[in-house]
Amino acid sequence: MIEPTIICPSCKQVIKLTESLAAPLVEKTRVEYQKRLAELEAMMTRREAELESQREQLRREQTLIEERIAHEVDQRRKEIAEEENRRVRRQMAQDLESKQRDLVEALELLKKREAQLEEAKRAEAEFLRCQRDLEDARRELEVTVARRVAESLDRERERARREAEEALQLKVAEKDHLIATMQHQIEELKRRAERGSEQLRGEVLELQFEELLRSRFPGDAIEPVGKGEFGGDLLQRVFAGGSSVSRGTILWEFKRTKNWNDAWLPKLRQDQRAAQADLAVIVSQTLPKGVEGFEYIDQIWVVSPRLAAPLATILRHALVEVAQARLVHEDRQSKEALLYRYLTGPGFRHRFQALLEKFRDLQDDLDKEKKFMQKQWSKREKQLEIIDLNMSGLYGDLEGIVGRSLPEIEGLSLEDETDPSSKATPSLGGDGLNHAARHRLALED
Repeated sequence: MIEPTIICPSCKQVIKLTESLAAPLVEKTRVEYQKRLAELEAMMTRREAELESQREQLRREQTLIEERIAHEVDQRRKEIAEEENRRVRRQMAQDLESKQRDLVEALELLKKREAQLEEAKRAEAEFLRCQRDLEDARRELEVTVARRVAESLDRERERARREAEEALQLKVAEKDHLIATMQHQIEELKRRAERGSEQLRGEVLELQFEELLRSRFPGDAIEPVGKGEFGGDLLQRVFAGGSSVSRGTILWEFKRTKNWNDAWLPKLRQDQRAAQADLAVIVSQTLPKGVEGFEYIDQIWVVSPRLAAPLATILRHALVEVAQARLVHEDRQSKEALLYRYLTGPGFRHRFQALLEKFRDLQDDLDKEKKFMQKQWSKREKQLEIIDLNMSGLYGDLEGIVGRSLPEIEGLSLEDETDPSSKATPSLGGDGLNHAARHRLALED
């Protein structure tokens, strides 16, 4: 068995703990431990006593709280009971008042019912009295009716006889009227048949003329006028020169009747305005009195079918010429208007002002150049005069030295100076002008 040891903190010597050495330490430790244990037990005892005291205090407080709660509950129960009693008493009082009101109303209703019963009894008595009166009146009425029926039968027999006679006369009149109506309908059917044949002949004439226009003028647009539109039968739009712009429009209407009607003219004028056509033509088999071939009547051309094609050519040519003249006139007017707007507009004024400014600048430059050249010319003219005088003097000196043997130089001889055609100033040229004048002319050129 290994013995316990300790180390001395001073000398670091290991000392074995024998029983003789450890006994005092163990005893001391045991005593200290028991002392501490006793203290802990005493402290636990005090703690338990305190806890018991607190538990007792809590029990007493809980008892007080329970007693207070029970008291408050009893008090609240009493208050609720009293409140419920008061509510029940109020409800009973209200029910009692309501029942009293119902009783009063029932009594009043009973009184009303009794009054109504009395009224009903009186009404029943009145009804019985009236019934007796009615019975008496009915018997009297039956006697009166029987008497009046007999009188009415006599009157009805007489009226029936008269009605039979009138009905017979009415039937005779109806038959006469039916016969007259049927005759009128027969005549109307005859007129309609004639009108239908005339309309059919007019449509045939329209189709023939339409084919003729298409074959003669393939460039024109030949359009039949539809039903329900403006009047007329054909609308010819004239195109010429391959242009897509219409030169004019001709409205054609065809009539193939036995008689001429002057009302066709104003109607076709209205149709012309509606169609916005330039010309309107009526091709009619029957012409107005005094018209042979064709005629221009009230702004409408009237022509027979025989001359319709030549008239179409003439009118078409006239429309083309008028349209061409109108285009030329409009073009000239448009150019004149453009020129006028240009001349009166700001563009022309600005351009003219710019040209005028440049002209003035050039004129100023030319004036400056003229002044400068005048100075140069004057300076050179003086120099040329000096040179001319010096040359004349030199020639005179040489002539004085050499004599007549010196060759004559044209322009420097005495004859040239006395020649009236020559100038007073000596000249170097043979054309009568000095050198300065020739130089000035050259510059001017």
